Amino acid sequence: MSIPVEITLLGVGSSGGTPALGCTCSTCTSADPRNQRTRASAVFRAGGQTFLIDTGADLRQQALREKLLHVDAVLYTHPHADHLHGIDDLRAFCWLQKAALPVYGNTLVAEHISSRFSYTLLSPNNYWDKPVLQLNEIDNAPFGFAGVTITPIPVLHGKWPIQGFRIGNVAYITDVSEIPEDSYERLQGLDLLILDCLREQPHPTHFGVAQSIAAAQRIGARRTVFIHMTHELEYHALSARLPDGIVVGYDGMRLSAE
Repeated sequence: MSIPVEITLLGVGSSGGTPALGCTCSTCTSADPRNQRTRASAVFRAGGQTFLIDTGADLRQQALREKLLHVDAVLYTHPHADHLHGIDDLRAFCWLQKAALPVYGNTLVAEHISSRFSYTLLSPNNYWDKPVLQLNEIDNAPFGFAGVTITPIPVLHGKWPIQGFRIGNVAYITDVSEIPEDSYERLQGLDLLILDCLREQPHPTHFGVAQSIAAAQRIGARRTVFIHMTHELEYHALSARLPDGIVVGYDGMRLSAE
């Protein structure tokens, strides 16, 4: 049974963000804010809960821009720096809420958080000066959080087994180079698909434009929004090339689905 979902795209950029440092291309010098991309992250609101997907290096800036003051849980797709290294900014939510924050990720995520950010797993003190996280290692089975069902979508990011997530009829898949056959079955009946589209040409660990379009058309969501783009993809130029039902995402984009 589906539930209404509201989505805010906090960032739709790749690991370097856009503008890229030192670049003078048409995207990087564009005055259109839709060409200014912070690192990829999103907020899903469903069933009275607020889920943050990934904590990139721009999390504080994104939260201030979108007036994000409450998070109930964090869903991690994978532990690359542009999706994890904003983890310290979770301390603000722990302080505001005076509570530990549950975070979810596969074995790869759990290992990286435990080894690289072990201080986030300590017990709270009276100052809440560090993130206080409750680390939950998940496999690919659907799981529940406060009455909301979250379905992991196993995908490959190069050789890394990572996860997208489905809540209701919305799926979020970033940093993907291959979608296994079994995962296509978990993507049926979508109202909204949010999908990786790194650059013009395929990349060893990401879809290029043609691959993203092909995957979107196979999945057949009512709407697809492309994310995780480099400065190679200018908003208007890419928009003009896309088939009906597929659009280019931008920072701060708000979406909803039933």
